Amino acid sequence: MARDVRPQLLTILCYAAMMCLAIGVNLLPVFLTNIGATFGGQQPLSQEELGRLGAVTFAGLVAGIAVTGPLADRFGAKPFVLLANFLMVAGLAGIAMAGDYGALLITVFMLGLGAGMLDMILSPVVAALNPERRTAAMNWLHSYFCVGSVVTVLIGMTALALDIDWRIACVALILFPLGLIAAFAPMQFPALVTEGGRTPFTALLRRAWFLGALLAIFLGGATELGMAQWLPAYAEISLGFSPVVAASGLLFFSVAMALGRMVVGMLEDQVNPFAVLAVSAATSVILFLLGAFLQNPSLALLACIAAGFSGSSLWPTMLAVAADRYPDGGASMFAVLAAFGNAGGILMPWVVGVVGDMHDLHWGIATSAIAPLLMLPLVGVLFTSLRARRLLDA
Repeated sequence: MARDVRPQLLTILCYAAMMCLAIGVNLLPVFLTNIGATFGGQQPLSQEELGRLGAVTFAGLVAGIAVTGPLADRFGAKPFVLLANFLMVAGLAGIAMAGDYGALLITVFMLGLGAGMLDMILSPVVAALNPERRTAAMNWLHSYFCVGSVVTVLIGMTALALDIDWRIACVALILFPLGLIAAFAPMQFPALVTEGGRTPFTALLRRAWFLGALLAIFLGGATELGMAQWLPAYAEISLGFSPVVAASGLLFFSVAMALGRMVVGMLEDQVNPFAVLAVSAATSVILFLLGAFLQNPSLALLACIAAGFSGSSLWPTMLAVAADRYPDGGASMFAVLAAFGNAGGILMPWVVGVVGDMHDLHWGIATSAIAPLLMLPLVGVLFTSLRARRLLDA
């Protein structure tokens, strides 16, 4: 029999599941070269074939987000949390046992699908469990994605250093989602909307404030992932660091992101979430420009790493303020917010590459500053609009 909802325990389990999501997103890049050698026969897999693996993983992630939102509103969160972890188990096992490239494509899609379901469903669950402290809880939740990224990279680096087969590492990681299935199974999950019923998604799309929130989280995703995707290449190509140091830059960037979200989480209700958004966006602009144009390569790299700290809270805090504004938006609202955030993460790395081809990566990284720069006035408009509405209601 299901137990009563236990908010603190279930919130902690969601934090752990966010680390599991990080495995799905970060495991493949760690072993990409080894996978290419394993499945390429006499010749390693081509760059296009390796790139296709990442594209298929992301396609699974997007599909998981798109499918889970409306279905979770109808059937509740628990079936999708359990299914997501089952898909993670199946994906990891399938990758470890795949005998050819076609089977590998199928299994990485499954892994991405499970990751996408977790990406979508964990935020509304934590928001429902913590209605009085959504900004703090959401930043803590997303900090564990960064922690999971660091742990995944460290496990992968350890396996490579000890010459452990990448398939064995995949099998070992299965224990994590299996443990989560066992932990989540007896838990009762909260309703994702209040007794007043869910606000129809079509109604949300007719509200200017919500459309502004979609644009804001798009810019937040662009701020976060533009730097994250290009930092190792920029550090190696433009700043002149070795591949090991360049890769370490991304590792420390993830650590900085985790710390930034934890700091906002520890602040609880001591600061206005819109102030957090404004300060984070403004600081990110400055650090992006310093990272792009400082003459000292070490200081430039430190500025890039620090940008992980400054921009870390943009995405989760926007989720929190949207949930505060529309507490009955349901899982569908979180799905479209996550989709827009990921869309920003798709666009900005491409823009950085285009500008890098036209000029160089210094200017490419500087271009990333456009996203947090545009976010500043938008945050002001959202805050002013919300404040005016509250005054009218009073």
